[in-house]
Amino acid sequence: MDKSYNKTLYACFIGYIVQAIVNNFVPLLFLTFHSSYGIPMTQITLLITFNFVLQLLVDILSVAFVDRIGYRASMVVAHLCAAAGFVFLTILPDMLGNAFTGLMIAVAIYAVGGGLLEVLVSPVVEACPTKNKEKAMSLLHSFYCWGHMAVVLVSTAYFHLFGIENWKIMACIWAVVPFANMILFTRVPIASLTDEGEKGITIGQLFRKKVFWVLMIMMICAGASEQAVSQWASAFAETGLHVSKTIGDLAGPMLFAFLMGGARAFYGKYGERIDLDQFMIVSSILCIMAYLFISLVPGPVVGFIGCALCGLSVGIMWPGVFSKAAASDARGGTAMFALLALAGDVGCAGGPTVVGMVSGALNNNLKMGFLAGVLFPILLLTGIYLCQIWDRKHDRMSD
Repeated sequence: MDKSYNKTLYACFIGYIVQAIVNNFVPLLFLTFHSSYGIPMTQITLLITFNFVLQLLVDILSVAFVDRIGYRASMVVAHLCAAAGFVFLTILPDMLGNAFTGLMIAVAIYAVGGGLLEVLVSPVVEACPTKNKEKAMSLLHSFYCWGHMAVVLVSTAYFHLFGIENWKIMACIWAVVPFANMILFTRVPIASLTDEGEKGITIGQLFRKKVFWVLMIMMICAGASEQAVSQWASAFAETGLHVSKTIGDLAGPMLFAFLMGGARAFYGKYGERIDLDQFMIVSSILCIMAYLFISLVPGPVVGFIGCALCGLSVGIMWPGVFSKAAASDARGGTAMFALLALAGDVGCAGGPTVVGMVSGALNNNLKMGFLAGVLFPILLLTGIYLCQIWDRKHDRMSD
């Protein structure tokens, strides 16, 4: 690989750290927003939903403009929105008088950045002249986890030392990361996904492929399986397992992120020796077990183990589906990655929302909310088997 593209990979790795900041900093403040601004938990749930739904809309719209304005300009816009959103998070709730409206506007701005990053980063890495695309993709997505860990660890340490009431300073500190990476993306080389003179596949052509619809459902379930636990882990540790916020944040979201990143880094290092489908099947079964541990087995220790196992099990899901899709059609281009990101964000919005709604309907019982979420890894496992059946039929037809 051309060594100049190493800087591109590093910028993409930081891009997924930015994505982690966008998705995981505000959930650490849910109970703070509830107590400080008097916002009910039902509206707090809407912050999660709104973030991912807006990212979903950006995924749809990006198909129309990313190829026109180019990946570099789109990357700059994405990072600028992420940085601005976190700055506005500290200003608008007090400025507007209605704290919830201010939070929603700030979330909307950084969600635009998050949605663009979800569409852009994976295809930029896919286009880099690397030898093993699956390994590179898994390693890339591991940086989302390391970013998630950094968000939880640094934020929790800050809150412990300086008080949760000073969270606005921490938000501004996190805003520096996307701003710095925005400058980096103005300088690194960016390769094209398709060969010169070749056009990427259209949305209509993608929709006519049965396997693509299966991959879309798998992507929904990958996002839902991951975020249903990730977004509620801190609150679950505090309310369901009755531990302090500091312990809850460290033992919940951070342990989840560490093991999710570990699974992705492991495949990123040894991927050429491991069958991707088998790795995903084992991970899906482990995820089902994790959800059942969290929801059905009493005791805080088992609850922590369940959260940890869930993080380990979901690690390969998102990058694995991306890799399977890229292998299914090399001409997928922006349209394919945008639609897969769309499906992932549907899952990211739907998973935590299902958990929150079921919990709310059952007297804020998060355990029962997680029990409902076991449907997602079950469907993902079914999708893997359907892809294998389709692949066998395709191989027989080509013989």
